[in-house]
Amino acid sequence: MARAVGVTGRGGPEVLAVVDREVREPGEGEVRIAVRAAAVNPTDIGLREMGVPDLPPPWVPGMDAAGTVESVGPGVRRLRVGDEVMAAVSPRRPEGGAQAELLVVPEASVVPVPDGASPAEAATLPMNGLTAVLGLDVLGLSPGDVLAVTGGAGLLASYVIPLAKEAGLVVVADAKPEDEPLVRGFGADHVVPRGDGFADVVRERFPGGVDGVYDTALLHERVFGALKDGGGVVVVRGWRPEGTERGITVHRVMVVEVLERTDWLEELRDLASAGGLRLRVAGEYPPEEAAEAYRVMDAGGLRGRVVIRF
Repeated sequence: MARAVGVTGRGGPEVLAVVDREVREPGEGEVRIAVRAAAVNPTDIGLREMGVPDLPPPWVPGMDAAGTVESVGPGVRRLRVGDEVMAAVSPRRPEGGAQAELLVVPEASVVPVPDGASPAEAATLPMNGLTAVLGLDVLGLSPGDVLAVTGGAGLLASYVIPLAKEAGLVVVADAKPEDEPLVRGFGADHVVPRGDGFADVVRERFPGGVDGVYDTALLHERVFGALKDGGGVVVVRGWRPEGTERGITVHRVMVVEVLERTDWLEELRDLASAGGLRLRVAGEYPPEEAAEAYRVMDAGGLRGRVVIRF
């Protein structure tokens, strides 16, 4: 048995409680992790509000965690008991997600933590990092192409920007005036004011339009004007427009499809170890204070992620 954050029913932060859950032994190709930190992400708010179809509550949220390998199943080759690791997981599986003291996951979804990273810092990387890599992959831009990023000061954008620079892209991102140094520090070549006029200010810098947009701020169709004809936009949280214009393609990123991309997780680890990704923690809460952690996430404006600390 192990403690976990449980969503006892659909609703606000008040539906969160600490629950005890039985955790099975790892099977073929799986590891069991003693979790020390699990991040709280916007997707967890969606799970809390909507629940998991066909599964009775309590539901355990969380898509990424960091801790120590507690045991390994048959066939595990890369990892050993005692390794400090980070992992990505879907909370919509029967066993639930990452906000639990013990977590069984496929070895493919687990890699060592970045050099020098605390468990809380490492827990901010797997899911958001994979989301960033997947979005850039589906855009398929070439070195020298221009990528615009909305929500430039946010955590997801803070991974998208340096990964885009690693790929040789020119990056323009938005930010409030007080956040401009932060966003430039991520590697953005150009910073434009944040606001409803995103497309217009991008067009001022790039009159012909940009090649792609990574829309972390959920501006949706309001970014279309920033794109050149035939450009592409990456959207998160499943948004699908009724139609587009000028041959623009909307790419819906579903990170659950790449949770076992070990190669991408290792690339993220290596870049973070080298200082190319900033792992930002906005606060740490024990599971008994999960409701407060979710209220902080609900309020928005974070420069990092809050984590549940076990």
